[in-house]
Amino acid sequence: MHPIERLRFVARAEGAGPTLLGREAAGALASFASDPVALVTACRRLVERHPAAGTVWWLAARVLTSGADEAWHAAEELEDDVTAQVLAASLPDDASVLVVGWPEQVGEALRRRGDIEVLAVDSADGSGSAFARRLRNAGVDAEDIADAGVAAAAADVDVVLLEASALGPDGFVAPVGSWAAAAVANHAGVPVWVSAGVGRVLPGRLWHALVQRLDDGADEPWDRADEVVPLDLADVVHGPRGPVPAADAPKRADCPIAPELLKPIS
Repeated sequence: MHPIERLRFVARAEGAGPTLLGREAAGALASFASDPVALVTACRRLVERHPAAGTVWWLAARVLTSGADEAWHAAEELEDDVTAQVLAASLPDDASVLVVGWPEQVGEALRRRGDIEVLAVDSADGSGSAFARRLRNAGVDAEDIADAGVAAAAADVDVVLLEASALGPDGFVAPVGSWAAAAVANHAGVPVWVSAGVGRVLPGRLWHALVQRLDDGADEPWDRADEVVPLDLADVVHGPRGPVPAADAPKRADCPIAPELLKPIS
């Protein structure tokens, strides 16, 4: 496939989780090694098309500061991410959890365990219902619930388990409904856990650029697929090296600042 066509394929991708999206984007960006000008344009267009995916920002920042070959190193790190395994080992035995939408790494962790009771909050695109069905097919006790029931469910489980597609100094991006679930759980004394794997924790300047892209979108906040949840509603953030207090999670940011990504394409 021609590099431009591959880039268009990745830019159009819908429904792929941040890790898979980052790996596909790495292959597309690596093909621009001989054209630095086109590489900059490609990186900028990818973050414009997928503003909520921290892995795309993380990848683009690394490529722009180190060259196109850095894409392969980033892809390997995404491939080797053990966040799902770490999360699976941390969950209490026979716990009940609430999830929102179709979380990529949380889903893998729940399938690994098999003893967890899952309530999956549905969303406008039906992803929660599809996620619960996939878990049931894998032998997991899972039930989908309407988004109107998120408050009651969040107060009635052992853990509210959310997945961040991106995380920064003061918040994290997750499917709409996550903020409500975290707020109710926080009030009810139910632990709020957040999964944020490789490439999803961003330094402050990139994080604020990401949030600005989301705010500049055409949709009203209540019509978006994703929302920014205040980080202080979370108790623990899980990553490849294990759980840390939510307040310490932004220290995991490990990508450089690429100035080319800080301003939207005009």
